Amino acid sequence: MDKLVIEGGNPLSGTIRIHGAKNAALPILAASLLAEGVHSLHNVPKLLDIETMLNILERLGCRCAHEEETVTIDTSPLGTSHVPEDLMRQMRSSIFLMGPLLSRFGEVTIYQPGGCAIGERKIDLHLQGLKQLGAEIEESNGRISCKAARLTGSEVHLDYPSVGATENIMMAAAMAEGTTTISGAAREPEIQDLQNFLNRMGAQIIGAGTDTITIQGVKKLYPCSYEVIPDRIVAGTVMIAAAATRGNVTLTHTNAGHLTSLIHVLRRAGVQITVCNDIINISCMGRPRAVERIVTSPYPSFPTDLQSQVMVLLSLADGFSVIKETVFEGRFKHVEEMARMGADISIDLNRAFIRGVQRLYGATVEATDLRAGAALVIAGLAAHGTTVVEQAHHIDRGYDGIEKLFQKLGAHISRKVPVPGPLDLAN
Repeated sequence: MDKLVIEGGNPLSGTIRIHGAKNAALPILAASLLAEGVHSLHNVPKLLDIETMLNILERLGCRCAHEEETVTIDTSPLGTSHVPEDLMRQMRSSIFLMGPLLSRFGEVTIYQPGGCAIGERKIDLHLQGLKQLGAEIEESNGRISCKAARLTGSEVHLDYPSVGATENIMMAAAMAEGTTTISGAAREPEIQDLQNFLNRMGAQIIGAGTDTITIQGVKKLYPCSYEVIPDRIVAGTVMIAAAATRGNVTLTHTNAGHLTSLIHVLRRAGVQITVCNDIINISCMGRPRAVERIVTSPYPSFPTDLQSQVMVLLSLADGFSVIKETVFEGRFKHVEEMARMGADISIDLNRAFIRGVQRLYGATVEATDLRAGAALVIAGLAAHGTTVVEQAHHIDRGYDGIEKLFQKLGAHISRKVPVPGPLDLAN
């Protein structure tokens, strides 16, 4: 497996463009199946999860090409609604295919999805929502089969604002007969981006970004050209890295409105931030201050996807901080690895107690999931000495060449690819 080698202790400096949002691109790729023809999607990053989704679409019969940051998908040859189990297990976001395939074929067969091991992420809300639209669902040994001769609009209430369930129901309802109302909907910017894409195809959807979304079903959708929003989690990761290394970094192609909660936390920590249109500048010349309490929660509150990264910054802050994780119970796996680097962090159930230290020290650590891996990269950039982050493939799921991104900002970071041995070559 690839590893990242980091010579830390150098402040980040320079300007970086933020690539497109993985969590927006994945449901948009799935939604393209609703309209037969050729779609052109722009600002799509080259990530492991994106390539996995494109592989699934090709296995279903679509013709796909990913050149630079543009994806072209011809959905006309789509010939099956049976999603391969081996690919489903590689990525949780494969569940997004359920709604579009059910809508187009009247049936779909999928399997329990895989993805990062960060805690229990049930798909019950997805299934309940589709049932309320008229789907009949059978589950057996991890295999899930859905059938619906005709999906019908309905009032759907989500007990928890699940992003995935909200998006799956939106896609399924886009061509359902009648009106669907989703109450208790998630409010993330990526849901607004999906609404905009579906509406570009001819759907009639309003309310994304609020807790109530209304979908008036239409008879047909049409292929289109669309540009994906910038990735707020990548932007946040770079912002935190700039602060942790006491650097001065400018981000372009961003949306500060999607980062309000992080900007608030960073300013409380003494980080200087200025915003002008789609440009954000971050500078931190001295030691950051502790932040008394951060609680992760669904958007617009502080995102769980930035919890591990901001913990690195607070581990170097002057004082005592507390982070409460309310979304995923497995989101503290990076803490043990950070302890190898000198961090003083203790865990009590879903709370992390962070006593800031003067400095971190390089060590060999292991990325256990996507965001934990990003946090360890930040720790390595800020630490004194050499840090080796193993299992870098986890990080590749959400960052388009994270080592190249930070190299542009002056970081001493490189990727080491293992050389195949005799047994590997024989196989």
